[in-house]
Formats: sequence, C-alpha cells, structure tokens
Amino acid sequence: MEMNKHGILEVGQKATLKKAITQDDVAEYVNITGDTNPIFVDVDYSRRAGFEKPVVPPSLVFMILSNLLGTRLPGRGVTWLKGKTKFLKPVYPGEEITGMVEVTRVRPEKQLVNLKGVCTNAKGETVCETEVLMLAKDLERVQDISRI
Repeated sequence: MEMNKHGILEVGQKATLKKAITQDDVAEYVNITGDTNPIFVDVDYSRRAGFEKPVVPPSLVFMILSNLLGTRLPGRGVTWLKGKTKFLKPVYPGEEITGMVEVTRVRPEKQLVNLKGVCTNAKGETVCETEVLMLAKDLERVQDISRI
C-alpha cells in the first residue's frame, strides 16, 4: 500500500500494476460467470463485429484496477461505495495492460477517499478509465485515518 512517510493517505498518491490477461484467464472468466458472449470466444463472430479477434471481457480489464484499489491504494480493508467506468478500446488476450490509480480527494471527517484510475495498453493508449468513491475506515497499516 502506498502511503506517505506518516502512513496517511494524500491527494496525488499513486499505485500501478502491469498484467497480461491471458486466453486462460478469459476461459476461466467464461466458466465462472457463464458469460459465453461470442465476442469473447468466437473468432469469426468477433471479426464480423469489427475486432481483430475475440476480446477480453471488460470486467477482466477492470479487475486490474480493482486489484490496486483493494490491495495497494487505498488498500486492504477499503469498502467500495460507488464509481463510474468507461471502456474506450478493446483489449486482446496476451496484451500487457498497465493499471494506475491515484488519490484525488480525501475527506477524513467522513473517512472517504476519491480515486481515479486508468488502464493503458503497451502503445500507451487508454483502454479504461474510472472514478471511484471508497470508504477507508479500517485500512491495514493506517493507525488513524481520521487524522488524514
């Protein structure tokens, strides 16, 4: 979890993660969710829909940001309250995606943290953007978030 030297969340703090979402990840997603949308699994269908090949389900792309939010910034113990997300470009299995989240607002009196997130592909193109509001009441390694 990225904190300042005092262990307190601050506006401007960032965390990043790189991950390639594999075809096995997509297959596991389809198996777990039952979402057999042919755009994720059928080459011919995907091409007719205007894509090079089957695409990664957008929720798997977002999981990179979810990982960051829940494990690094704000970190373990955070509670998701609301958010909005845009998916701007397709992601294909095997592409390395870089996720980044940044603290944009901290309201210590309410124990709330706003963050923005972005995922980019290897070309530096934005594939996903998000804005979230999280309750940061019981974060690990934060002694007293009310002093933020």
